[in-house]
Amino acid sequence: MTEENTEGRAQIGLIGLGTMGSMLALNIAEKGFAIAVWNRTTTVTHAFAAGAGELAAKITPTDSLADLVAAIARPRAIILMVPAGQVVDDEIAALRPLLDKDDLIIDAGNALFSDTNRRAADAAIQGPRFLGIGVSGGEEGARHGPSIMGGGVRADWDRVEPILSAISAKYQGIPCATYMGEAGAGHFVKSVHNGIEYADMQMIAEVYGVMRDGMGMDAVAISGVYDGWNKGVLQSYLIEISAAVAAAIDPKTGSAMLDVILDRAGQKGTGRWTIIEAQQLAAPVPAIEAAVLARNLSARLDERRAGEAVFGAAPVKMAVGTIDLTTLEQALIAGKILCYAQGFALIGAAGREFGWAMPLPDIARVWREGCIIRSGMLNDMATALTDDPNRNLMLAPFFADLLKQTHGALRKVVAAAALNGLPVPALASGLAWFDMMRTERSTANMIQAQRDFFGAHGFERMDGGEGKHGPWGSHG
Repeated sequence: MTEENTEGRAQIGLIGLGTMGSMLALNIAEKGFAIAVWNRTTTVTHAFAAGAGELAAKITPTDSLADLVAAIARPRAIILMVPAGQVVDDEIAALRPLLDKDDLIIDAGNALFSDTNRRAADAAIQGPRFLGIGVSGGEEGARHGPSIMGGGVRADWDRVEPILSAISAKYQGIPCATYMGEAGAGHFVKSVHNGIEYADMQMIAEVYGVMRDGMGMDAVAISGVYDGWNKGVLQSYLIEISAAVAAAIDPKTGSAMLDVILDRAGQKGTGRWTIIEAQQLAAPVPAIEAAVLARNLSARLDERRAGEAVFGAAPVKMAVGTIDLTTLEQALIAGKILCYAQGFALIGAAGREFGWAMPLPDIARVWREGCIIRSGMLNDMATALTDDPNRNLMLAPFFADLLKQTHGALRKVVAAAALNGLPVPALASGLAWFDMMRTERSTANMIQAQRDFFGAHGFERMDGGEGKHGPWGSHG
């Protein structure tokens, strides 16, 4: 799509002027593209346009879907920024009779990739055309440059790529917007991004718990630790904001802001989608599973209170010198590598299963700016995945060396946490995965013998010889 305007004023349309939609619309207008907007509540539409300042000249507010469609140049492209699920289907159904078969609907919200697959298949039969894109970066990213992960027909992506690249985040001038593959590929990658985000946040929170409950540190001191870590290998957006939130003071009480926030975490479902698909694809992501588990358990506040009343509080302060901050930092480095290795392995498995392009090095590059999990490590990940996209990231020389240096620290932290009642489910799950992935002779032979004993399921012999059942006799 070019900036030439032939039949209408707007070069693109947008439906849904919530926080993300309104910020994305301003971003599009700021980059020089004329945009028509519509929101179900008309007053919201006009208030948005009135508050757009100098960008208002690029924005056309409309009062109906028909007005929106009429305001956009053919072939039309319309971005949906609405809640996932039935609302997307409803908007597509309402737009279908108003659009030409070659017009393009772009779902830029969080969507379950199988829903995107279905919508893409429907679009191929009856039109209009359909593109599913993952957009990461929150409100700030939407306004100033998100990371964008595209999925659908390549020609449809190419058609709107100039706009999407223009509004995306830039890493050293390179747009963080890339085509991932057919149908739901973009939304799948976005879900895995969010799953990694869950795990990264959880591991940072677990380390916070070790410092707070195990080492007796206050929020201000913890902020300083995170700030120092952000200058090293762990440099990332999440470590940066963790330092900021730990330093913040509640204006009402004068206490650390962290100390007045209820420990009940929310979620919108993308982490759950990630672990369900990981199980379907036999590409385990235990660190992400543990992070989803932790959020679910955080919501069970009354049960946790009852548990503490019966058993006493689990965390106890560790003896001085049990764990130092350097060991804690190294443990978090190891956990982060293992989390990302699991995520990229899942994306690779999906690419093979569904026949999607899934350019793993480009995915790492797209995540370098604009998204929540942006970090200094992603450059090295992109390099490692370029060298061998089929190799597990933890086996790449750069990360293998880092893990050799840091997995001992992870082991010490997990062991000390267990002995002192400090819950670290994501770090512990990452360590267990690592140990399994570096053990040539596992214990699954026992499981196979058990299965054959009670169900005659058979097994393979290590010597490759005959005899696929054991001499179990009549013990069934």
